[in-house]
Amino acid sequence: MSAIPGLEFVDNTNQRTPCVLLLDISSSMSGEPIRQLNEGLRAFAEELKSDPVASLRVQVMVITVGGPEDVRIVQPWTDAVDFEPPYLHANGLTPLGQGMALALDEIASQKAVYDANGISSTRPWVIMLSDGCPNDYGWESYADQARAEEENKRVIIFPVGTRGADFEALGRFSSKTPKKLKGLQFRELFVWLSRSMSTVSASVPGERVSLPTTDSWAEIEV
Repeated sequence: MSAIPGLEFVDNTNQRTPCVLLLDISSSMSGEPIRQLNEGLRAFAEELKSDPVASLRVQVMVITVGGPEDVRIVQPWTDAVDFEPPYLHANGLTPLGQGMALALDEIASQKAVYDANGISSTRPWVIMLSDGCPNDYGWESYADQARAEEENKRVIIFPVGTRGADFEALGRFSSKTPKKLKGLQFRELFVWLSRSMSTVSASVPGERVSLPTTDSWAEIEV
């Protein structure tokens, strides 16, 4: 994103579909999980860039929880056509509450930038991905805030957990039941997300759309 708010809209006045990737990179993601997550991010970028509409309309922000800084914006708002996925390293704890609070703040700020520049936008998405449980103080209040924002139709939140995640805790952040990732199928998850973004970005604000099925990457416990 440009250092001057609104400058990125001079040559691209398309409506925008903002998407925040809120990613748990705590120590428990070390090894194969973080490798597969990085592969998934690369697939996400490639798929979005291959879609001529989504590449100009989807804006991506990546926020990580874990690592030496606990909560960090590793990729500011960027049009998909310019999105280069960061390479992530696993470390630290799981302050998901603080991460969600930052995501909601950044979404509100970006919506104000859209409005100031006459750019229409569809409802923002937050993909919250974790393999554990929030362990920051007061995370429950941040979860309640996220659910309220979703109920007021200001954001769409998709909690996704891998094996070992606290699905009850993840479920507090959204009115939707958290999805459980099959194994380490991060790539399939991000391909689904990119195709969902393509569908949403081609719609008009407020329109109801049908998303691709999650069968390729999510499983149901019976």
